Amino acid sequence: MWPATLRACDTALLLAMDVSNSVDDAEYRLQVDGLADALSDPVVVEAVLMGRVAISVLQWSDSTQQVVTTDWRQPPDRVALAALSAEIRATPRAFIMGGTAPAEALSAAMALMARAPDCHRRVIDVSGDGTPNDGGDVGAAQRQAEAMGVTVNGLAIESLGMAITGFYRNRIATRDGFVITARGHRDYPRAIRIKLRRELVRVVGRHDRP
Repeated sequence: MWPATLRACDTALLLAMDVSNSVDDAEYRLQVDGLADALSDPVVVEAVLMGRVAISVLQWSDSTQQVVTTDWRQPPDRVALAALSAEIRATPRAFIMGGTAPAEALSAAMALMARAPDCHRRVIDVSGDGTPNDGGDVGAAQRQAEAMGVTVNGLAIESLGMAITGFYRNRIATRDGFVITARGHRDYPRAIRIKLRRELVRVVGRHDRP
């Protein structure tokens, strides 16, 4: 049970990061650095602190590989949020040479969401650069999230075309969710910053700005 002082929370935000075989070490570094930088963005900082946002990070790969790398945290001030950003930046990669199983990633994310702080909104971010080559029915996990009242958004990392974005829109994101496209891993830092702004800024009533 979370202490009463931690229950004033607008959004529980769980970031599920793809670390499957298609992500090399440099691309992994772009993801964790990009997320850490996004949590230092002034607009995001204001939204997180004013909304008492709870944050967790999960790394995922094949059907047996999901691990919580940052458990639920509600940073009470800028110092605590900066420490969380630094912790995420320093997080080692959990898996190497695994397949891509977003269904199990979503299921693991929902299990983690079940023990989140008591927040008004529950949001899962799934980011990845491929479609499934392992695991179960992604659509079933998507429907389970909708039944639980959890919003699922996607960040599709494209190398060519829009196939991954289409998959994330149709099979990952819930009906109340959205998908942001990154044009390669080098574009991930921009995309995750815009994504966090879109998810969180409305908590404090400000407009998203690229």
